Amino acid sequence: MFAVTPVILCGGSGTRLWPLSRKSFPKQFSPLIDGGSLFQQTAKRLSGVDGQIGYGKPLIVTNSDFRFIVVEQLTEFGIDPEAVLIEPAARNTAPAVLAAAIYLQRQNPDAIMLVAPSDHAMPDGDAFRASVAKGIEPAKEGKLVLFGIQPDRPETGYGYLELDSVSDEGVCSLKRFVEKPDAENATRMFAEGGYLWNAGIFLFRASDIIAAFAEHAPKLMAPVEQSVHSAKADLGFLRLAAEPWDQAQDVSIDYAIMEKASDLAVVPYDDLWSDLGGWDAVWRAMDQDDDGVAVTDRVTAIDCKNSVLRSESPQLELVGIGVEDIVAIAMNDAVLVAHKDRAQDVKLAVSALKKKAAIQAESFPKDHRPWGWFESLAVGSRFQVKRIHVHPGASLSLQSHFHRSEHWIVVEGTAQVTVDDEVRLVTENESIYVPLGSVHRMENPGKVPMVLVEVQTGSYVGEDDIVRYDDVYSRGQGAKG
Repeated sequence: MFAVTPVILCGGSGTRLWPLSRKSFPKQFSPLIDGGSLFQQTAKRLSGVDGQIGYGKPLIVTNSDFRFIVVEQLTEFGIDPEAVLIEPAARNTAPAVLAAAIYLQRQNPDAIMLVAPSDHAMPDGDAFRASVAKGIEPAKEGKLVLFGIQPDRPETGYGYLELDSVSDEGVCSLKRFVEKPDAENATRMFAEGGYLWNAGIFLFRASDIIAAFAEHAPKLMAPVEQSVHSAKADLGFLRLAAEPWDQAQDVSIDYAIMEKASDLAVVPYDDLWSDLGGWDAVWRAMDQDDDGVAVTDRVTAIDCKNSVLRSESPQLELVGIGVEDIVAIAMNDAVLVAHKDRAQDVKLAVSALKKKAAIQAESFPKDHRPWGWFESLAVGSRFQVKRIHVHPGASLSLQSHFHRSEHWIVVEGTAQVTVDDEVRLVTENESIYVPLGSVHRMENPGKVPMVLVEVQTGSYVGEDDIVRYDDVYSRGQGAKG
C-alpha cells in the first residue's frame, strides 16, 4: 500500500463570495453546499484507505487567525491532523508547498504528498481518489503530477493545461500552460479539445519538489528552510519562524516551479469540480429547480429564473419576485444583489467598502474564537449586547476591562464564573454582574454548549479593551476574546 500525505492549503480571503465569505472567515469554512464546509469536505475526501492507497493524517498550512477554526472543523469530522503549520504572513502557494515538503521529508524521506486547496467542491470523492491512484506511479518515478479538470464549457476564469499525448494508463504529458483566455480563445479551446482546466492540485514526492525548488527557485530555499527548522511549537501548532519567512518571495507554485519544470505529468479528472470562485459557480453547484433557481431555506422565489437566492440568517426571509439572472445573498449585516454575469466583480464591492471603512468589508457580526464564538446583537454609543457561545470544556481568558462593566445572563447550559475572588456556577435563567475593573473569567464545565447574553455598558466597548492575566490559548495582551 502506498501512503499519501494530504497537504491542505487553507488561507485566502474569498472576496468574490462576499458577503458570506470575508477575511475573518473565508469561504472554505462556510457550508456553501451540503456536507459540511469546503475545508471539511476536502479533508474527508483525502482520508482513509482507498484500494492500494492509504491517506495519512493531513498536514494543514494556514495562518494564525484560522488555526483554531481548522482544528475545530477537523474535530467535528473526526480527523486528527499530522500537523498544522502556521504561516507568519501570506506568501502565496510556492513557499507554503515548500515548507510542507521540508517538514514531511524530515518525518519520512520517501514521503509522497498530495497538495490541494481547501476550497474546492468535488462531490464524487471516489472518482477523485481514482484519479490520484493513476498519478502514484508517475510520482514514484520522480514526476511532478498535476491534475486537470475536463472542461464542460468555455471558461475565462481558469488557467488551462494544453495536453501533448496520453498514455495507456490515462496519464498525459503536458505541452504548455495557458493563461486565463479571453472569451474567443476559451470557445476555440473548448471546441478543439485537448485542454484541461488547471485545478491547482499536485502529487509528488517531497524530495522531488524540494529538488525542483533548488533548481528553479533557489532563492526560496534558504528562507523557507530556515523558517521550518526554526519553527516553534505552540499549543499543538507549529509556528514557522517569522524573520526568515518574511524574506521569502510572494509567488505561486505554478510560476515558481511548474511552468519551468520539464518532468511533469497530467492526470485528467472528468467529473464534477468547482473552485466556487464566484456566486455564478455556487449557483451551478447548488440544486436548481426547473427554472434554474437555486435557493436555501428561508427563501421564497416567485416567477424567478436562472438565479441564486440565499438567506444566511435564521431571522431573515428573502423574497424574490420576477428576477432573472440575479444573485441575491442576505446576511444579518449586509445584502448583495448583482447580475449573475457580474459575479466576478463582487470583489470590487469589497474594495469600495474598505475605502469607506465599512466593517462589513472584512468582518462578520459573528466572531470566531478558540473557545467558541460571539455575535453582536445591538451596539450603541455606550453599550453593546452580545450572544456568546462557549464550547464544552472551553474557557475564556482571565481578564479585566478599563472602560466597561458587564452583565451576563445564561440562556443555555451552565457557566462557571470567576469575579475577583468569587467562583460560582450560573445556570439557565440566572445572571451575574461584572463591575468595571474586576478580574473575571467564564468557563463551560459541562458537556453541552453554554450560551449567554452579555450586556456591556461603559465609555468604550471595543474588543481591544482587555487586560489578560491568564489564557489557555497563549494569546497576548490586547488580543480579542
